[in-house]
Amino acid sequence: MKSLAALFVRDVRLAVRIGGGAIVGILFFLIVVTLVPLAVGPDLALLARIGPAILWLGALLASLLALDQLFAADHADGSLDVILTGRMPLELAVLAKVAAHWLTTGLPLVVAAPVLGLMLNIDGKAMAAVALTLLAGTPALALIGAVGAALSVALRRGGLLLPVLVLPLTVPVLIFGVSAANAAIVGPVPFGTPFTILCALSLVSLAVAPFAAAAALRHGME
Repeated sequence: MKSLAALFVRDVRLAVRIGGGAIVGILFFLIVVTLVPLAVGPDLALLARIGPAILWLGALLASLLALDQLFAADHADGSLDVILTGRMPLELAVLAKVAAHWLTTGLPLVVAAPVLGLMLNIDGKAMAAVALTLLAGTPALALIGAVGAALSVALRRGGLLLPVLVLPLTVPVLIFGVSAANAAIVGPVPFGTPFTILCALSLVSLAVAPFAAAAALRHGME
């Protein structure tokens, strides 16, 4: 457990020292939320209706920005070889790195969402529901992204391949995240139904993704 905690703290400190992950993600999130209203026009009722979809799409795309560095930096400096040959189970090491990645990139998007929701004419109650769906769904995005990052870590220019691998797998999370947010605003489906499925997707990702990413790392580093 000490090794696991040390790896988690190390990744958080590196993300803070290097900087740019959370800030770039939030700035990209802001750009998406700003450009879409400019494209669809100044209809406030329309923006309020499609606002959850815009926020979820922006969060999904922003979460991809730092994924290529999840394992690539450790691969470049040799730390990944130490993790692979160490006593710590690789699955737990992957889980610690994903947790640090979500804390430094995913959680800031959740915190920024209510502020950006004001630009889309989303009221406070609806925005709370959207933020709750992002809080429940962004861990699934990070875990699925970890599998794609593990598959592409040993490939030349693997960062270009990463979105192609990850985006199709995140479609169910996007669908039920937007469905839950829309249910809280306009209905008619109860909020609990798609939100429960969204939570289930995060739990399934938590159970499956560390093992899939660890297997991909072992195969890629052979």
